[in-house]
Amino acid sequence: MPGAFVTGAGSGIGAACAVKLASLGYGVVCADSDGPAARTTASSLPLATYAEIDVTSEADTERAVLRAHSEFGSLRVAVACAGIHRQGTVTEMSRQLFDRVMAVNATGSFVTARVAARAMIETGGGGSISLIGSMNSVAVSMAGQAAYAASKGAVLMLGKTLAVDWASLGIRVNVVLPGVTDTPLSRPSLTDPSSRSSVLSKVPLGCPARPEDIADVIGFLASPAAAYLTGAAIPVDGGQLALTSSYPWVH
Repeated sequence: MPGAFVTGAGSGIGAACAVKLASLGYGVVCADSDGPAARTTASSLPLATYAEIDVTSEADTERAVLRAHSEFGSLRVAVACAGIHRQGTVTEMSRQLFDRVMAVNATGSFVTARVAARAMIETGGGGSISLIGSMNSVAVSMAGQAAYAASKGAVLMLGKTLAVDWASLGIRVNVVLPGVTDTPLSRPSLTDPSSRSSVLSKVPLGCPARPEDIADVIGFLASPAAAYLTGAAIPVDGGQLALTSSYPWVH
């Protein structure tokens, strides 16, 4: 059975990705900084294990990926979904806050992709790596997004670069750009009626995505149907980016 490795698998999009990949026949390593949450996700799947990790730690990530080898025989899919969001202008936020957002979102994606690619290369079978960016990778959604947008912009260009670097190895790398999604991270802005109305007024489809909507795209990217797809940035945003002038260069 092929193995998959998902960070941020304790909740939200990451948990939905783990469920989707399991439904496609993958054994899944569910990784999260919240160990009990990762264990809960793993326990709901037919063949899965969990790992409590700091995604900025290469040692933690290597230990988790080794489980894909030991329990499932190989690693063929990796999803870098772990992320945090902190809001504030550059003049207000601390340097520590900015560094932390960049570390988890950008460096965490780098570490996940790097360790996963090495594991795929060792077994010689190639694979699919998906990085979770954001609509903020290409367009600033509101004020106060300096740290988050900078980190997600880095994720986008990291993914494109890795797609070029690893194409000859049979490793495809794509970046998924969720818009407004009903997750624990965004739920506060979706439960307040006035905030919800304001946020969704920018979404042509008029509703937030479900985590499963993002996971369905991840499942497609992991499938043979996406065998010729690499280096792509794929918005899953209900049409939100179509309203911005930045959209034409998302391809």
